[in-house]
Amino acid sequence: MKRIPLFPKILLISMTMVLQSGSAQTPSSPTEGSQNVSIEKTVREYYAAFEKKDWGSMEQILADGFTFSSPLDDHISVKAFQERCWPNAYKIKRIDLETIVVSGDDAFVISNGWTNDGKLFRNSDHFKFKDGKISAYECFFGPGINYPSSGK
Repeated sequence: MKRIPLFPKILLISMTMVLQSGSAQTPSSPTEGSQNVSIEKTVREYYAAFEKKDWGSMEQILADGFTFSSPLDDHISVKAFQERCWPNAYKIKRIDLETIVVSGDDAFVISNGWTNDGKLFRNSDHFKFKDGKISAYECFFGPGINYPSSGK
């Protein structure tokens, strides 16, 4: 398994979120504004699919060639994502989106989630979009958290 140095990526994403937050909220054109709304809606649908345990909804918003990355996975396919990650949906009670920043075809999210047994987990996520669908998703979480698959 390829190890990805996460700190520089997380730092870059955080800086991008701070620098882009104003432009994501004040689009320069009406088309850009509607694209931001559409991307934000799709991001919300992604998390809702996890909360509802609805793989059919998830499939509808993932682009052909979708890849998933995390500290444990490196650009895995949608099939591998469904096999490895989707079972965690059944351990998740709720996910609250704290921050969503849309910049072009990218969205950055900070979320708080709760497992069925009430443990908190917190993620920073990066979505890439192509033709209105999620083409890539990177989930950033660290050691010592209560991510549903950690068994803690």
